[in-house]
Amino acid sequence: MAQTEPEDQAAMPLIEHLAELRTRIIRSVLALLVGVVLCFFIAEPTLNFIAEPISDVLRARGEDPRLIFTAPQEKLFVLFRISILLGLAVSFPVIAYQMWRFVAPGLYTNEKGAFLPFVIASPLMFLLGASFAHYVVTPLAMDFFIGFSDVVPALANLVAGHDADPVVAQNEELKTVFLGSVRETLDISLKFIFAFGICFQLPILLTLMGKAGLVSADGLKAMRKYAVVGILVVAALVTPPDVITQVILFTVVYALYEISIWLVWWVERKRAEEEEEESF
Repeated sequence: MAQTEPEDQAAMPLIEHLAELRTRIIRSVLALLVGVVLCFFIAEPTLNFIAEPISDVLRARGEDPRLIFTAPQEKLFVLFRISILLGLAVSFPVIAYQMWRFVAPGLYTNEKGAFLPFVIASPLMFLLGASFAHYVVTPLAMDFFIGFSDVVPALANLVAGHDADPVVAQNEELKTVFLGSVRETLDISLKFIFAFGICFQLPILLTLMGKAGLVSADGLKAMRKYAVVGILVVAALVTPPDVITQVILFTVVYALYEISIWLVWWVERKRAEEEEEESF
């Protein structure tokens, strides 16, 4: 297949390449720093937004929806961490543009047309996965983790026969109250967000591999049984020991795998049509 030549025909000396790379990196770092500084002012509302699923679970249980910090510097460091992540997200368009401007002159025209849509789709799919984790998975996980603390005492009372005398059971039972740490709550919420955000990159990754000829639709179909096992393992590792959450993750990721097969098939069909047109 004939390829259109890169825009910049002249070979750029190595020193000029390094100088341009340095310029792109400096601009990216400055954009990140500006984003971090600006996002620090909205870090507190963002923390409240991330903690909203666990707040809803606590309200439903009739408990006080509060998070605590056990060290003087803990909340400040949490806010710094949130501002860094938000700053990276806000500055990502600038960073991606700088990366694109560095690599684009060395790409063929058809390669640019093939690669650019994936650069745009990748953050959108990550955002979709993160939203799914925040609004669906995290509430289920928090409800399971916090609610599990009631299961063991109830079983112990049942075995000891305290259920026959609720007053005695209430007086003798050790009361446990959930006092969530700001740092720990943020950690588990971010784990879900990044896990599902990365899982939602599966169609993009497989489609890129399909365009490069590394995988085929028939090959992906033949690997279905191995994909099922792999997805089950991932679901068991990144979710709590909760069957509902694991089933949700398995269903979503397997659906993405099937979508990837269709996308790779579409890429192969389009490539075959282009080759057939060029043969005439």
